[in-house]
Amino acid sequence: MIVNALQFLLQSIVGMFAIIVLLRFYLQLVSAPFQNPASQFVVALSNFIVKPTRRIIPSWRGFDLSTLLLALIAEWIVEFGLRWLADFPFLVAGTGVWVALIGLAITDIVKLSIYIFLYATVIQAVLSWVNPYSPVAPVLDALTRPLLKPLRQFIPLIGGFDLSPIVVVIGAQLIIMLFVMPLELYFSRMF
Repeated sequence: MIVNALQFLLQSIVGMFAIIVLLRFYLQLVSAPFQNPASQFVVALSNFIVKPTRRIIPSWRGFDLSTLLLALIAEWIVEFGLRWLADFPFLVAGTGVWVALIGLAITDIVKLSIYIFLYATVIQAVLSWVNPYSPVAPVLDALTRPLLKPLRQFIPLIGGFDLSPIVVVIGAQLIIMLFVMPLELYFSRMF
């Protein structure tokens, strides 16, 4: 019972940290407005660790590698911690286990990235009907524009409704089912 509670706390706290630094990575990648309260919230939550990490790992060609590495480390800690709490014998395990942990962490980053864009698309679609002038709308627009803009060129408005978010949702779910889940299964079988 205590192990389950600790696993839940590990996944919740460290997983949320991974989402925040990954979201910061994507906000910088798409040049989201950083004067926006939502962007400032993400920056404020992650500055304590991102600033020192940037001194060690600089940006490369516009990619903030420090935030990406922090997300990867956080997901590795989650994967390692879950197995350690379940009494996995790391001391006698071979090198394949460590490769599997890195593979699972990378797979988790890919899955979190897909979910970030998926939820941003859904929230933006709902807000466009309920409150199109929400303060978070410019950030969501910046995040989803790289996905929705090419689709909008091929999918016309039907009755005044933009169906491109539906295509993004279906595509994201297919990517998770066809690529991410098999990778998770592959790396999980290495234990």
